Amino acid sequence: MDFKKEESLLANLKMAPRDPILGMTEAFVADSNPDKVNLGVGVYYDDRGKVPLLECVRLTDRALTESSLARPYLAMDGIPEYVRAVQALLFGADHPAARQGRITTVQAVGGTGALKVGADFIKRLAPDAAIYLSDPSYDNHRPLFEQAGFRIEMYPYYDPHTHGIKFDEMMSFLGKAPKGAIVLFHACCHNPTGVDIRDEQWGEVIELVSARRLVPFLDFAYQGFGEGIDEDAEVVRRFAEAMPLLLVANSFSKSFSLYGERVGALSVVAADKDEAARVLSQLKRMIRTNYSNPPSHGARIVSSILGSSDMRVLWRKEVVGMRDRVRLMRFGSVARPDDRPARALLRLRAGVGPHLRRGIELAQPRLCRRFAREHGPREQRRPADADARRIGFSAHRPDSREHARRRAQAYDLFRPEKLDPAATGLSAIP
Repeated sequence: MDFKKEESLLANLKMAPRDPILGMTEAFVADSNPDKVNLGVGVYYDDRGKVPLLECVRLTDRALTESSLARPYLAMDGIPEYVRAVQALLFGADHPAARQGRITTVQAVGGTGALKVGADFIKRLAPDAAIYLSDPSYDNHRPLFEQAGFRIEMYPYYDPHTHGIKFDEMMSFLGKAPKGAIVLFHACCHNPTGVDIRDEQWGEVIELVSARRLVPFLDFAYQGFGEGIDEDAEVVRRFAEAMPLLLVANSFSKSFSLYGERVGALSVVAADKDEAARVLSQLKRMIRTNYSNPPSHGARIVSSILGSSDMRVLWRKEVVGMRDRVRLMRFGSVARPDDRPARALLRLRAGVGPHLRRGIELAQPRLCRRFAREHGPREQRRPADADARRIGFSAHRPDSREHARRRAQAYDLFRPEKLDPAATGLSAIP
């Protein structure tokens, strides 16, 4: 075909930048070092370094396959049983907002799909509103909301010196946010720091958000990996009781180990039942013009498990097992063989869940080229991705002269049978 390349619509198209997380995974796959540990992607691996197939999922998947269900299009808002199960899991069956019919929930294509539908929904209602993200936040938050047309503001959050939250600075900053501004909070297991707003602090946050008439948007991707399934949902329930408007994007990728099935939901808490009905009509419109309707198989697995008392008990037990192991890996990641237990415990308690920050910056090109397989962007670390035999290798600064020697020593120290359950917090798991 004879044509002039410069006349093509694509002639001046620029190469998009590599995704900082997924790009690091590509580098990990290409690395031939047998001791490599990929701590860049938020995926839980078992002791064999594999993504586990939960027993409750295996049994339910087999039952669904044997039932020979057809695969019709779903409704735009998803499977009704799934929607009800999500609401009960997030808000509790007896929550006042649920009894009053104030909650609208739609099935979404994973947590990211829920965030996107929510972003499009808010943008239609408040085209000039800005969204406030924590500094730092999940790497996909900024591009997702920028793509939806939002102006991004970053509120103070993580303090690298104390390994805690700049709580007073955060409150002061949000206290100046204009009425109607959207504020995105991580409900638990803050990504990428692992440092959460806790207990009484949430009460102050809710009071400020309510007084300033801000719009809270909760990203809830790690339910069960923090303190417990119901404990982690407590902040969602408190916001729902106090606020006339709340958005919650949740995902079951981690808690059900269903990463490839893209199972999530968006819930919107409205002022009353009539408002909730109007919200649902608009969310359906967002979905119809985005992906039309959600996929079915993963959602059927989740709704079947949550709808069966036996499978639900098994699932909760398996979540406890994953959370137990994450705590074990976190303990091994922050402690060193020459540490006194008190020092190690202080670093352990500085965060919760699968995320951890260690002080390696992408601005350090020599270290990052050498150890790209171990460290995600902006010093992000995920103990859940490690395996016990390599925990010593990834627990120490890569420029340390003691690195190789401590690798074997750390593994021996942090074998499960040598850990004090009281020190790791494992004994507190129900």
